Amino acid sequence: MKLTIKTAGKPAKCDLLAFLVTEGGDPDVPASVDVPEEFLRKFDAKPRARRSTFALAGAAREVMLIGLGKLAEAVRRAAAIAVKEAEARGAKSVHIDVPGLVAEALSAKKSDGAEIAGRAACEGARMAAYRYVTSKSAPEKAALGQIPIAGPGKVFARGAELGEALSAANAFTRDLQNGAGNVITPTALAKEAQKLAKKRPRVTAKVLDEATMRRMGMGLLLGVSQGSTEPAKLIHLVYKPKGPAKRRVAFVGKGLTFDAGGYSLKGSAKMDEMRFDMSGGAAVLGAMHALTALDVPIEVHGVVPSSENLIDGNATKPGDVHTGMSGTTVEILNTDAEGRLILADALTYVAQKVKPDVVVDLATLTGAVIVGLGHEVSGMFTASDELRDALLDAGRASGEEVWPLPLLEAHREAMKGGSADLANIGPPSLGAGPSQGAAFLSHFVG
Repeated sequence: MKLTIKTAGKPAKCDLLAFLVTEGGDPDVPASVDVPEEFLRKFDAKPRARRSTFALAGAAREVMLIGLGKLAEAVRRAAAIAVKEAEARGAKSVHIDVPGLVAEALSAKKSDGAEIAGRAACEGARMAAYRYVTSKSAPEKAALGQIPIAGPGKVFARGAELGEALSAANAFTRDLQNGAGNVITPTALAKEAQKLAKKRPRVTAKVLDEATMRRMGMGLLLGVSQGSTEPAKLIHLVYKPKGPAKRRVAFVGKGLTFDAGGYSLKGSAKMDEMRFDMSGGAAVLGAMHALTALDVPIEVHGVVPSSENLIDGNATKPGDVHTGMSGTTVEILNTDAEGRLILADALTYVAQKVKPDVVVDLATLTGAVIVGLGHEVSGMFTASDELRDALLDAGRASGEEVWPLPLLEAHREAMKGGSADLANIGPPSLGAGPSQGAAFLSHFVG
């Protein structure tokens, strides 16, 4: 698939011409494309609304209107709809037109509306066209080859260039997530991080092996890994800005490349999807992938503890006690609550070795968050209102919504253990599984 950015004007010949329409606005179809008069009347441009017709004359064979509503995220999703509709039709090309009215609508709150529109349109088109075909012996070639995106001027093109970098990082992340458990192992994940660092200026990589982690006292991470023949890794990527760093931020991502649950064994249904338990770690590597293109003036550390959680004669048993890098002892009451264990040692490592101003931890930690918030929103636990508000704003801007969940002193107290300093799960009577996980991790952030 080839995506090109153009200045708005007369569209080139294409199978499908998609126009994005703001709520309350009129479809701005150019005179060079002839469509039935009734096609343009009273189009309800609410998010994801669509209407299509065959053109009477002009460069396009078929024309589609796609509603945006009023948000930048709607531009991203509308561009994705255009690509998916083109694929469903077997089209070889789809021209996506983002009118100046869209940029003006986005400029109501920000002066760079055209840049936001360009970035969102490019991200939506690229991510909609993503396919994981690495494991196929003879992948079917996609019919859709050309995706020109037209918008208002150089500012739009600059946003689209940024969207290209971010969607490439997104595709890189998805490839890591989709890789089978025997392909993306902790060792393979570490190699991907090292390859990333070699290709990115101002990014360096360090990988800690089990011997090093043992010397550093990372008994929680190693305790999870000891049931697997695959050795655990701690991945540490560092991005340095061109000039003096304004501050230092650390991302810590859970890298469980396969989670069978250990002796607290998961059910067989959908266990194959437990390869996605490294999605937090994949997201951290994806962020590091994009940082050079973003040219941020901040020093960024990406730390990923990676292991498998399997069963053999050496595996951790319920009731075992392990000691973390911080010196804290933990009673393992449930071996399937393992993500918080590997993250605890990673957070201690970051607090002691990196000493950042802010730490953001990303993890597929508890399915109960989906019960409460669904698939569109991620749960968030923060130590300050300032960080909470910053992450809420970032989530809205990127289309990756987050929502604050409670982390109370009662939750922290409930994680105290009977035969050790802490237990890795709280009492069933407490409930609030996501808050329990966050409360456990809060003991290790310093």
